[in-house]
Amino acid sequence: MSIRIRNNTRPSPATLKGYRAGQPSPRKDRTFPAEVLTPDEVRALIGACSSNAPTGIRNRALIAVLYRSGLRVGEALALKTTDIDPDRGTIRVLHGKGDRSRTVGLDQDAIALVQRWLDRRSDLGVRNGSLFCTLDGGRLAASYVRTLLRRLALKVGIEKRVHPHALRHTHAAELVKEGVPVNLIQDQLGHASLATTDRYLRHLTAGEVVAAIQQRRWAL
Repeated sequence: MSIRIRNNTRPSPATLKGYRAGQPSPRKDRTFPAEVLTPDEVRALIGACSSNAPTGIRNRALIAVLYRSGLRVGEALALKTTDIDPDRGTIRVLHGKGDRSRTVGLDQDAIALVQRWLDRRSDLGVRNGSLFCTLDGGRLAASYVRTLLRRLALKVGIEKRVHPHALRHTHAAELVKEGVPVNLIQDQLGHASLATTDRYLRHLTAGEVVAAIQQRRWAL
């Protein structure tokens, strides 16, 4: 007599195709602590780029713009040469988040790096297209910038998570330390509301609050 064994084991629904269709990713709201770099760390990243090779000159300018203007990486890569006004020290963002336009400031040291790239870009025969482009005028991908920053951080020994948004975080944190009014920081970052900027800055400065409390002493 043969015995038939019935297998009642069913596959997990999570393994079925389309199981999460129409549902948010379980990682969607997962956040990590904001990373803020020191000025020396940013200088090390820029210094790790070649000062002679065209790609190094371009990458120096790109990092400087992300750090000193607080642009999102997509905003920086969408810039045209005509969006930079070296004389006024401004960058025009035509299509920011929510398709909002704004004009942000850029200091003269960062502009000098951008100008050097513009000169080299012209020498390469690139006349139109994106400001931060490949050597033949093609558009750079955001994934290239993320990989670049990770590689440079590893090269100079920075153990923090270095990514384009970390440079935006750093820019905002430095503006707070310099006493720039929050409404001006809102305009620079391109936030739709002051409440968004307030939450953003509170998140960035949380580490400073912890550090300050840790330094307190009391006698038993």
